[in-house]
Amino acid sequence: MTAGKNAGMSAMATAGTTAGTTAGTTAGTTAATAAGLCDALGGAHERAQGEVRIVSLVPSLTELLFDLDLGSSLVGRTGFCVHPRDDVRRVPKVGGTKDVDIAKVRAAAPTHLVVNIDENERPLVDALRGFVPNVIVTHPVEVADNLALYRLLGRVFDRDGRAAGLCAALQRELDASLALSFDEVSVLYLIWRNPWMTIGAQTYIAKMLATVGLRAVAPPSDVRYPQLDFDDFGADRFDAVLLSSEPYRFGPEHVAELGADPRVGSRPAMLIDAEMTSWYGSRAIAGLRYLREFRRAFDAERGRRAHGTVENVQP
Repeated sequence: MTAGKNAGMSAMATAGTTAGTTAGTTAGTTAATAAGLCDALGGAHERAQGEVRIVSLVPSLTELLFDLDLGSSLVGRTGFCVHPRDDVRRVPKVGGTKDVDIAKVRAAAPTHLVVNIDENERPLVDALRGFVPNVIVTHPVEVADNLALYRLLGRVFDRDGRAAGLCAALQRELDASLALSFDEVSVLYLIWRNPWMTIGAQTYIAKMLATVGLRAVAPPSDVRYPQLDFDDFGADRFDAVLLSSEPYRFGPEHVAELGADPRVGSRPAMLIDAEMTSWYGSRAIAGLRYLREFRRAFDAERGRRAHGTVENVQP
């Protein structure tokens, strides 16, 4: 998840397929749905034919496309698309997730554009629809939504076998997390500073945290990533603070800052790897493993505090 997280493209979710193109006839959409070829807005897609040229405007989906053995088909990415670190460098950059250079995308002559409702803003996507034949819109919210995401991209780009392998791996990790019992703990997950910002309960990050019993809390708001006023929110609403590594790069100095803030009280503050919590796609597989280990470190820190140790630690 990158900065500008208040989801300017979120209007696409309510606008449905009016975001620039129609999904085709009802019959065609129904058939595509049955075949697993409908995207997050209900847009119907066909299996790609001939040369495939993909521009990805979503870092986690760029990584997923490589894991689906589609790296050679990528002709454009954002500067935030950094994984797989060695292979992705050969893919030309077309800007950021929101400040895309439309001329560069046009010059790449993509057959497919991969975007996300939270990451990419609707006016930008509408502009790109004018010359990109196929725009695939994604919006995983539940962790298990990754299964449909794998299958969609696998079917569109003829990588069904690779997609099935990812589905099996994710399901194993989901089962491993479900097999464990965690006491529910309320956490304040911070993603930005000046102003402080956090995550809503219906975000993908919150769903990932919930797999290990961490319940994200936030001020009442209609936006998915609300601003936070510590004076109004109150430390009695949360048991710990989690400081995300992106979009704001929190570090040990911020852990110390919050540890000394009377508005946080004695609640522990810990750094957390945002790539493991907010990157859907294939990263979710490692993310679930990471969160189980994080929860063990989290519980150990709370135990130390219960016995009088007040030093913040990082897992």
